[in-house]
Amino acid sequence: QVQLVESGGGLVQAGGSLRLSCAASGRTFSSYFMGWFRQTPGKEREFVAAISWSGGSTYYADSVKGRFTISRDNAKNTVYLQMNSLKPEDTAVYYCAARILEYSDYAHEYDYWGQGTQVTVSS
Repeated sequence: QVQLVESGGGLVQAGGSLRLSCAASGRTFSSYFMGWFRQTPGKEREFVAAISWSGGSTYYADSVKGRFTISRDNAKNTVYLQMNSLKPEDTAVYYCAARILEYSDYAHEYDYWGQGTQVTVSS
């Protein structure tokens, strides 16, 4: 079992940057494949980025590729999402998620979720 707590959301102008953090409890954090998703009202949860257990492999949605960077620090049980060149369409609640198995960009295939953090990008 792992518990996830996101932080770092807020209000930023278009073109600005934010770094989200997701702190995980438990001693087996390095065993989990980690992902970031986002959701806006009335829409399904959307894949943003994912990272393998060691951090050696990363995956991104086309909409954020080149602007967002996912990373992890297994010693700190934390995964990060660095978001640069933010756009108004990036506005959403951002969630981190964990799964035991390997890469997936389907929200329903993740086992554990945080409570989410709001990111608002003004134009």
